[in-house]
Amino acid sequence: AGGARPGAAGRLRGALTPGPRARRWLIACALVVALLGGLYLLWLRDSPLVAVDDVTVTGVEGRDADRIRTALISTAETMTTLNVDRARLADAAAAFPSVARVEATADFPHALHIHVVEHRPVAIAQAGGRSQPLAADGSVLAGVEASDDLPTIDLAVAMPARRLGPGAARDAAAVAGAAPAPFVGRIESLAREGDARGVVATLDDGTEVVFGEPARLAAKWAAAVRVLADDEADGATYVDVRIPERPVAGGLAPVASESYAPAYDPVTGAPIDPATGLPIDPSTGAPTYTQP
Repeated sequence: AGGARPGAAGRLRGALTPGPRARRWLIACALVVALLGGLYLLWLRDSPLVAVDDVTVTGVEGRDADRIRTALISTAETMTTLNVDRARLADAAAAFPSVARVEATADFPHALHIHVVEHRPVAIAQAGGRSQPLAADGSVLAGVEASDDLPTIDLAVAMPARRLGPGAARDAAAVAGAAPAPFVGRIESLAREGDARGVVATLDDGTEVVFGEPARLAAKWAAAVRVLADDEADGATYVDVRIPERPVAGGLAPVASESYAPAYDPVTGAPIDPATGLPIDPSTGAPTYTQP
């Protein structure tokens, strides 16, 4: 009996299995790729051929703008476009309180674009006779120019050098930072008033906006602005937006009705309808009319 002939599967495996020459070729290709990768990591990645020599810096303003640009450019020019160290760029800008973060984009072979995102002053911290602008995250923006109409936040401790610690003042800064830009000028001050009321913003007309915890601030501010724009809330002493879906305007003065202001008969003491001068039927609350 003859041996079994190989089936189709066996023939396919044989066709797909590379021969000795093909295997040598594949090994050579793999070595070339590894060599090129090593050259990239060890030489080209940090080679002068791709050195950064064209740096643009955008996003910086204020009195420290030139110093920030200089620090970033001098650091960037020690890099290559194939090896941009963003952590070093962030460290170079960390000395400036106005800088929130640094973004960098390489443009091969020699250009690097750096964009600086700066903190925006949202309130003025006051402590021990000193005042400093604050960012929404509680960063102290020493030396940063700020508008005169920003709300104030009184600190219970000394002015920190870099950032407020967790607590009442930082919560208040978060609320200030979420305020709609056109509304900021109406806020006089912010403070945390216990656990129940939480952060309270006092407006320029004395109205208090009660926020509770510094969460869902966009929704709470939207509710506050909507209520304060309603004519029916005129005269409210506070607006409670702790539950933004159900804001409450409180402290409204009672609305007196001219037609039904209290009036009484001076002899009998019976209630009288001031509009008609007729006695009021206590069972219906309506004037009693007598047939002639």
